[in-house]
Amino acid sequence: MFARRGYRRAILSMKSFARRSTKKILGRIGRVAESIAQHAGQMAILTGGVFLAMLRGRVSLRSVLDQFWAMGVQSLPLVLVTAVISGVVTTQQGGYQLTSTIPLYVLGSVVASSVVLELGPVMTSFVLIGRVGARITAELGTMQVTEQIDALHSLGRDPVAVLAAPRIIAGTITTPLLVSIANIVGIFSGMFAAQVSLGLGYESFLYGARMYWHSWDLLYSISKGVVFGFIIPLISVHMGFRTRGGAEGVGQATTAAVVFMIISLLVLDATFPSLFLN
Repeated sequence: MFARRGYRRAILSMKSFARRSTKKILGRIGRVAESIAQHAGQMAILTGGVFLAMLRGRVSLRSVLDQFWAMGVQSLPLVLVTAVISGVVTTQQGGYQLTSTIPLYVLGSVVASSVVLELGPVMTSFVLIGRVGARITAELGTMQVTEQIDALHSLGRDPVAVLAAPRIIAGTITTPLLVSIANIVGIFSGMFAAQVSLGLGYESFLYGARMYWHSWDLLYSISKGVVFGFIIPLISVHMGFRTRGGAEGVGQATTAAVVFMIISLLVLDATFPSLFLN
């Protein structure tokens, strides 16, 4: 009898634990879904505000050029270093993987395709996330907690037109240009590394690169740059406008924005081939 009671109590406790665990899991899933929906809705509203400000001619060209300088020109040295390293590492890894049964000139195709289709856009975007995205979030977050954005409202100025639109426009234009430069530098640095480390001549390298080159590869790479260049400042501005809680809130918003941008970039990069090809 006592054994039966103990068994029943164990069954009841297990059922109760399962119900509580299920409620907690479903509650967390619901909160995450609600947060995602809120972020998506607010970013959609922000995007609409940016396009509306552009149509009404309220975006300052000087502000766009200032952001173009800060995002593009000042980020160029770090983008170049990243592109050179990407090309050299791809050449070294590709040369290590090739066997004697595969012609060495195929390395040109491996390097060109890897840099143009993947490494150029993604590594350039990661550089912009760390250098530009975090800065925008911290800058606008500081303005938010110090009530400078509220001051713009009181003066009859639209913060979206003054602060958000120039950064998003500059990012959308700058990133594909940086990606194009990174592609060229990555390919030529890989070609130089192949000559130095493997003895593969420039003519053979370019022959392999041209043999397996597709006409849409460059368009694919630039399209990635446009999409990534729009997403990075959009998330940065969105998270900056949402900042609350003083200096600690600025730090938390900046960290969350960087994580948000990296995850969004990886998800877009994974889904981009199917979207582009279909």
